[in-house]
Amino acid sequence: MSRRKTRPRTSPARPAAPAVTPESPCPCGLDASYGVCCGRFHTGTGGSAPTAELLMRSRYSAFVVRDEAYLLRSWAPETRPAEVDFDPGMRWTGLEIESATDGTAFHQHGTVTFTARYVHGGEPGALHERSRFARHEGAWVYVDGDVGE
Repeated sequence: MSRRKTRPRTSPARPAAPAVTPESPCPCGLDASYGVCCGRFHTGTGGSAPTAELLMRSRYSAFVVRDEAYLLRSWAPETRPAEVDFDPGMRWTGLEIESATDGTAFHQHGTVTFTARYVHGGEPGALHERSRFARHEGAWVYVDGDVGE
């Protein structure tokens, strides 16, 4: 009888972020590939989002691909956390923009109301939020939001 070494116990594998490539449809829901839509903001090759709504869409996509650096970079310094705590059991499945107020090149503040759909632990759900955005050093940043039912 041979002696086998026991394998060390490991915690269950964390679900990987969905495989989103530059050619994939953009997770934000606009009719464009990720690379020419939100991906350009994530990499910095497209500058910063020109409107609060596009920033909201790019931040949603950053949650989908788990791009912590972009989320922190696009967060207002006065409300920015030290890190983003991604829930490994959360899979974002869709974004619906319900309304956007101000938030264009002619404004300093804006709001975007949205519903982000997800699956968590096999159960579907939705996050409703009215997010506030402001200009910081010329770029739109997320300030905070009111989460609704």
